Amino acid sequence: MIGTERRTRATEAFYGRRKGKPLRGLQADRLETLLPEFLVDLSVQSPQPLNALFPVQTDRLRLEIGFGGGEHLIHRAVESPTTGFIGVEPFVNSMQKLLAHVEEAGARNIRVYNDDATQLLDWLPDACLDQIDLLYPDPWPKKKHWKRRFVSSVNLDRFHRVLKPDALFCFASDIDTYVNWTLQHCRHHGGFEWTARNASDWLTPYDGWPSTRYEAKARREGRSSAYLTFQRV
Repeated sequence: MIGTERRTRATEAFYGRRKGKPLRGLQADRLETLLPEFLVDLSVQSPQPLNALFPVQTDRLRLEIGFGGGEHLIHRAVESPTTGFIGVEPFVNSMQKLLAHVEEAGARNIRVYNDDATQLLDWLPDACLDQIDLLYPDPWPKKKHWKRRFVSSVNLDRFHRVLKPDALFCFASDIDTYVNWTLQHCRHHGGFEWTARNASDWLTPYDGWPSTRYEAKARREGRSSAYLTFQRV
């Protein structure tokens, strides 16, 4: 675990909603009964190896930060049953949606955290993850709010610590300023190499990519998406 001397997030404040429409009976019951079963407990030390978080055998570990409705996370978990997935999402309604998908699919290779992702990142052991996905994060489009963007030098330090050598950081967005922001921050950090060799590498969705509702909305509004892949060096 990171000690108190380690630099923290630029603001150490959580931005964004935690609740939307009130959960109905079955939804509330699902959240109450399933969340404790799948929730990562940060009050105890992270297990060594981290794969011990899962009741099934896993040979790879991925973290998805801000999984929204959970479409991508559940798709990947079903697609890759021997990969352990940790999903972070503070929004209660989105967490309920994912748990409904998990219950329906019977996926046992998923664990979740329902608070600020920086807390989980600081809890994780060094060099434990094979991939981090940050897909369509809140762009905070107003320049005065750019400091709230999750991609920052401090959080890239966090990513660099928990990713294994040569592991991947994948970022997708339909907001040009955030795409450029991420490219610049990764270049300046020095610990991540952009893997693109030509335009098709970052304009083409990832292999097996399931289109999400955020991506569909962007296309309806005339925005194209970028899919950036960085390798930890």
